[in-house]
Amino acid sequence: MELSNNFEPAQAEQKWTGIWKDKRYFNSKPDGRKAFTVVIPPPNVTGVLHMGHTLNETVQDILVRKARMSGFNACWVPGSDHASIATEAKVVQMLEKEKGIKKADLSREEFLKYAFEWKEKYGGIIYNQIERLGCSVDWDRVTFTMDDHYYKAVIKIFIDLYNKGLIYRGARMINWDPRAKTALSDEEVIYKDAVGKLYHVKYKVKDSDEYITVATQRPETIMGDTAICVNPADERYAHLKGKKVIVPMVNREIPVIYDEYVDPAFGTGALKVTPAHDINDYNLGLKHNLEVIDTLNADGTLSAAAQVYVGKDRFEARKLVIAQLTEEGLLVKVEENPTRVAYSERNPDTVVEPRISTQWWVKMKEIAEPALKAVVDGDIRIHPGDKFLATYKYWLENVKDWCISRQLWWGQQIPAWYAPDGTFVVAANREEAFEQFKSQNSNVKIEELKQDEDVLDTWFSSWLWPTEVFNGITQPGNEEINYYYPTAVLVTGQDIIFFWVARMIMAGMEFQKEIPFKDVYFTGMVRDKQGRKMSKQLGNSPDLLGLIDKFGADAVRYGIMISAPAGNDLLFDEAALEQGRFVNNKIWNALKLIKGWEGRVDKNVTAASSRFALDWFESRLQEVRAEIEKLFTQFKLSEALNMVANSLIWDDFCSWYLEWVKPGFEQPIAAEVYEKTVSYFEQLLQLLHPFMPFITEEIYHLLKEQHDDLCVKQFAENNFQPSAILAEGELLKKVITAIRDARNKNQLKPKDTIQLHIQTANVTGYQAIETILAKQVNAETVSYATDAVANTIVVAVEKDKFFIESNLEVDTVALKEQLLKDLAYQQGFLESVMKKLNNEKFMQNAKPEVLASEQKKKADAEARINTIQESLNNL
Repeated sequence: MELSNNFEPAQAEQKWTGIWKDKRYFNSKPDGRKAFTVVIPPPNVTGVLHMGHTLNETVQDILVRKARMSGFNACWVPGSDHASIATEAKVVQMLEKEKGIKKADLSREEFLKYAFEWKEKYGGIIYNQIERLGCSVDWDRVTFTMDDHYYKAVIKIFIDLYNKGLIYRGARMINWDPRAKTALSDEEVIYKDAVGKLYHVKYKVKDSDEYITVATQRPETIMGDTAICVNPADERYAHLKGKKVIVPMVNREIPVIYDEYVDPAFGTGALKVTPAHDINDYNLGLKHNLEVIDTLNADGTLSAAAQVYVGKDRFEARKLVIAQLTEEGLLVKVEENPTRVAYSERNPDTVVEPRISTQWWVKMKEIAEPALKAVVDGDIRIHPGDKFLATYKYWLENVKDWCISRQLWWGQQIPAWYAPDGTFVVAANREEAFEQFKSQNSNVKIEELKQDEDVLDTWFSSWLWPTEVFNGITQPGNEEINYYYPTAVLVTGQDIIFFWVARMIMAGMEFQKEIPFKDVYFTGMVRDKQGRKMSKQLGNSPDLLGLIDKFGADAVRYGIMISAPAGNDLLFDEAALEQGRFVNNKIWNALKLIKGWEGRVDKNVTAASSRFALDWFESRLQEVRAEIEKLFTQFKLSEALNMVANSLIWDDFCSWYLEWVKPGFEQPIAAEVYEKTVSYFEQLLQLLHPFMPFITEEIYHLLKEQHDDLCVKQFAENNFQPSAILAEGELLKKVITAIRDARNKNQLKPKDTIQLHIQTANVTGYQAIETILAKQVNAETVSYATDAVANTIVVAVEKDKFFIESNLEVDTVALKEQLLKDLAYQQGFLESVMKKLNNEKFMQNAKPEVLASEQKKKADAEARINTIQESLNNL
């Protein structure tokens, strides 16, 4: 079979995706094996995979494929999240733009029909991308957070928590998204540093000519003021006790109150109190029994309660208020003021408003304690723990009640039912609600009951993900939840540690009485070359399918993983994907080379000359396999990929081993050498497969006729024992490199033969590698010397010296010039090392491994200097 010049990823991807699916390799059912379960963090149903998702899914696939090939019953559950706020916004936008329909003109049922149509149209896009990336998910298990069973699970949990007294309804200050017109939880608010303005405004003291000046950042809320507050110890305002002041523009009388909360040094020391629009003002209002005047509508425009500029947007109203205050002589001055502005996590350009609102809440402290203990006690391990454990602990130790109601239609509708008089019960449906009312001796009629209009926060459904994907809530104790739960590892982004990770642990402990996963692996944030977080707004996130079309899925996976140490942000650069393509081609060329030997196999040819190479690479392969196992348990996947692809395959196998065993031009190859080489290559492909599945499966089948597929081929037991041959192999590589370097410097062409004389105490050791060494440096003869050999080029490697003798005339003038340059460089290098070693502070503070490294640099430099001087003496 004739192989193409380069690997063609598109053909291999399409071919093997189809074969794997047809053979149902990735479909899992409970059996006698140990389960290895992973649930995909459900991306938004209407979204596309950005590079953060790409990293996340690649990490999961590597872990799942490795587990599947290690004897586990691997089950990777895909799915998507209904994403209440984001999806509803897209559907509203689509209806207005494409159909000229406003949400307000539709009934709830009509709107939901359009929303489900949208989901059906766009929901499959992300699954196609996951498949194109090579993810080995169980497509029979696709779950959506609005599936019927999932919907029922969410409602069941709401009722359960309400009956336990852990869910309540109450009016509190909340975060409000004026664009989405819904409440947000504290975790859905992003704070950004900004330079705001502090407006100094005069309030007239009633029945006097006196004014009190207040500094505010939000003059558009003045109309909602219900008090002016000063510190009781501030003598400037002591005479105002019992007085009232006039609110500008609306001429309402409000009291002057006194509270130690006010900082006399900030602004003017006088604070306007607007309980409806600031959490601290709200708390002051409760303490001093102040009136609450809400001057904003749900969409961020001024309400009728504002009396002026009604219907104007809040920021437009700010300008109008400033203009009026200026015109009336009430604006004293404006100064810049550093501040933090709150933005909606779902609508990043929308400033969040604090607002008093009646919402549904979860009491968090009680259910947070087991989730905190599970991590602190080590039942759940966080990777990298040193970076995120403290953050996790701080949030749970200071957790606030969770606002779970959203003023939307897309989502699970809150199962609360109201009678005409405003009383309510919590029940799964109208009939159950009616029975509850009857038990309370209520005269309400069933048709009079109205269900709460709000839906539940998206995270209130996704915190059940590891459980309900196996119907653990709706069918408690079923075979699958007992087999697959708890899951093995959660792979997710650090930005949802509170939104999702902590809450899943809470839900697992509360509803399953067991942790939902044993390990949490936090990927870093993917940033562009300028260090900016990739986002649609900046337009700096590349199209995943475009990258796959350009480089191939394996190269994309390689590129993003090689740049991604656990938990650390990574700078995305297409150059890493290009390097992935180079790795593909390097392996492909190895295949072509080995296949070229296939017709030259001779059972009568001895493998003696390749014995060292065979034994060395077998030991090296076992050594790396053992190290890879350690790296996987530590979730150091980037290091594992680098070790397999770059160190073991590119360097050890392709650059060294294949060169050492390669037969001469048109010469036969020993059958044992060929068969072992094919076996080694298969094992290399198996090691690399979790990282780069398509090319490895393709080459595995091109290498020879196979009776299994690589994706389910089980790793053989590895009995690695440290061996001296590994050190000998490293020495051989160093010697070959040093002699080749010396040949180049002395203009000895590869075809020019040399005589090599070795001065060593380890003659036996070199005799084992003598044949390979001679072939690699084109030495006609190899001999052993006890003293220096005159008129030769001298090379030192560790304690040994190599004297290169050539029949060609050596340009001694040029050689001497080069040696003097090398000597000057080595002397300068040694001087820099000695500065460190002679520095008392460095010697006291340096880690032992750093000191050892510097000592080795010193010894190596001294040996090189000695060798160069000997070479100069030889000229």
